[in-house]
Amino acid sequence: MSLQEEVDLLRRVPLFAKIEPAKLKLLAFTSERLIFAPDDVVFAQGQQGDAAYLVLRGSAEVLVDTPDGPLTVATIEENEIVGEIAILCNVPRTATVRAATELETLRISKDRFFGLIEEFPEMAIEIMRELAHRLETTTGRLREAHAAAGDRPAP
Repeated sequence: MSLQEEVDLLRRVPLFAKIEPAKLKLLAFTSERLIFAPDDVVFAQGQQGDAAYLVLRGSAEVLVDTPDGPLTVATIEENEIVGEIAILCNVPRTATVRAATELETLRISKDRFFGLIEEFPEMAIEIMRELAHRLETTTGRLREAHAAAGDRPAP
């Protein structure tokens, strides 16, 4: 994939849509392209976060450890970013991400990610929107799980 094709892919991601092409070219050039085979672990729950990953091609499962074993809580598809929570909050990874198919990613280092947010504050708004959407989805799933189990949600 050429640098221009990577820039075109980055422009399709809402997080990067308003960033000027020259900056996207720099991002693509300074980020590492990684390919994972199905079932390869991109990163594991509990690891220190040092980068976010943009899915260029394929899909991945987001798994959390439970007493009954790993539980799939989400699927990450093309043009989605994963791993940003650990670098934004400076906490260990909150989940494991595993390739569901052959997975091609762009690994964006923590420093580069923060540099972009500082340079383009509108990215912070897009990140907040995405995190709020994920929280809403997770809350809905928890409600459904409680209802299915016959539990009453805590007040």
